[in-house]
Amino acid sequence: MPVREASWLEVIVGSMFSGKSEELIRRVKRAAIAKQKVLVFKPALDHRYGVEKVAAHNGMSVDCIPIEQPEEILQFVDETTDVVAIDEVQFFPPSIIDVCQRLVQKGKRVIAAGLDLDFRGEPFGSVPVLMALAEQVTKLNAICVVCGRQASRTQRLIDGRPANYSDPIILIGATENYEARCNQCHEVPGRPEVVRGA
Repeated sequence: MPVREASWLEVIVGSMFSGKSEELIRRVKRAAIAKQKVLVFKPALDHRYGVEKVAAHNGMSVDCIPIEQPEEILQFVDETTDVVAIDEVQFFPPSIIDVCQRLVQKGKRVIAAGLDLDFRGEPFGSVPVLMALAEQVTKLNAICVVCGRQASRTQRLIDGRPANYSDPIILIGATENYEARCNQCHEVPGRPEVVRGA
């Protein structure tokens, strides 16, 4: 009988094109090699590479279950499930936090991957809370397309120009809408001035 991993939450974060989904897929495949039962989930609204696939930009993919609400995960997980992987976790409502905690309490290894910052460069959804609760956090960087330094930001482009601060937070896309940029080359027109205390 295979040895079960300790139940815990691990979170993989970074900008777009940093390899988050690739790392999630790598961990899922290693668990499968260890003969662990793995279930993979993603938001149904993300259908860039197919409805029932989690895919990395490098072409790696794994089958998944698309869901609308985090609570749906609990309907699929049973006592035989060892690992629960969740991609694009930033798109889920705050109840994803409770679902992840409940899964860990039930003895599951939970792997969640997503953007830690939105296109504005601000904390994205429930991801910062998941990072704080996690036993393990892996932060990945991409390469800035402007200067070549490490990129921690996601630059949204509309008709080739940086999106305005007031634009909607969620816009599903890939290279046609987004670039990886470092904090110096990241641009957000219309961003409110930061007021610092005296």
